[in-house]
Parts: sequence; structure tokens; C-alpha cells
Amino acid sequence: MSETHAIDSLSQRLADSGLRATPQREVVYNVLLKKRDHPTADEVFARVKTELPTISLATVYNCLETLVQCNLVRAVNFERSPTRYCPNLQPHAHFHDEQTGRTFDIDLPPEVLNQVNTVLPHGFDASSVEITFRGKASSSPS
Repeated sequence: MSETHAIDSLSQRLADSGLRATPQREVVYNVLLKKRDHPTADEVFARVKTELPTISLATVYNCLETLVQCNLVRAVNFERSPTRYCPNLQPHAHFHDEQTGRTFDIDLPPEVLNQVNTVLPHGFDASSVEITFRGKASSSPS
């Protein structure tokens, strides 16, 4: 996604929620799109500081919360670890490398997601499915 297209998408999603695209929200969103490594809020803050030196950590948290609420990014949580942020909104799973702490997107074919939904008890309907694989990478993924 080009930076211009990303900002247009951001502006539209925020407008649909009654919000506006601020420079801070734009920079935070672009940081997430630029390096899709599932950063924590602290990592986003460090990256944003290079472009907006006066931004506060609280503002970064507020921007991230807004982006999650507007369905522009996903909050990814691993037990007792800081929340990580993922701009990939396509259905996918995550692999969390317990040795390095890195997180990777794992594409799931639609038929796998459909199969997962079949295990729900009668009368249950999942609005979303989150699958996380944990372990260690047997080789060095890129």
C-alpha cells in the first residue's frame, strides 16, 4: 500500500468514526505499515520520535487505541507480554518465537478458517478467530 493510499484509507476510516486524521495518527499508522514486525507501543514510540520529537508516549498510546478502535490495526496479545500492533487485517495467524520475541504473520487458507469454525458447539457463532503458534523458529526467518 502506498503512503498516499494509506493516508487516504486512514482519513476515511477515521472520518467514518467521527474522527480526523491528525499528523500524530498519520505518523503512528505509517510507522506500523513501514515495518510490519508487530511492535509494542514503546517500540512505536521510539520510531515515531525520529519524525515527531515532541510526541509523548501517552499520545502514541492514544493513537494506537484509536487505530485499533477504527479497525485499522489489530492489537495482538501474548500472555503477560506487552500488546503488539499488527496492520495486517487479512485473516491470518501469528507465530510467536519464544526465543527471540519476534512475531510473524502466518497466512491461513480460507478453508482452514472455515474448518476451525466447524468445531464450535451448535448455536455459537464466532465473530473473529485468533490463532497463535508459539515455539522457536528452526531457521532464521526473514
